[in-house]
Amino acid sequence: MNIGRIFDLISNETCFEMISENRWPDGTVLCPHCDSENVKKNGHNNVQVECQRYYCKYCKSCKRYFDDLTNTVFAGHQRPLKVWIACLYLMGLNVSNSQIAQELDLCQ
Repeated sequence: MNIGRIFDLISNETCFEMISENRWPDGTVLCPHCDSENVKKNGHNNVQVECQRYYCKYCKSCKRYFDDLTNTVFAGHQRPLKVWIACLYLMGLNVSNSQIAQELDLCQ
């Protein structure tokens, strides 16, 4: 019986929603560089389209761009966010590295 793989049960969209809800629980997005609330949405990431980009328009010294993953452990990686979330979930279940690699189509 084939019950599928965990990787196929989650989506990048759901993972980005989870990150956003945990990072900004009251819904107020703060600039990770200056903590300003004076930010506006500014498109999406080119690689992971579910990743919201923002622009801080607080002051002349900041005016920086950031996204949902800026200054998190997930920033700067090429693999989809759902791979990292699935990996963390499997690690929490104490699944071996070789089993995680097989499940997520990664090399050990």
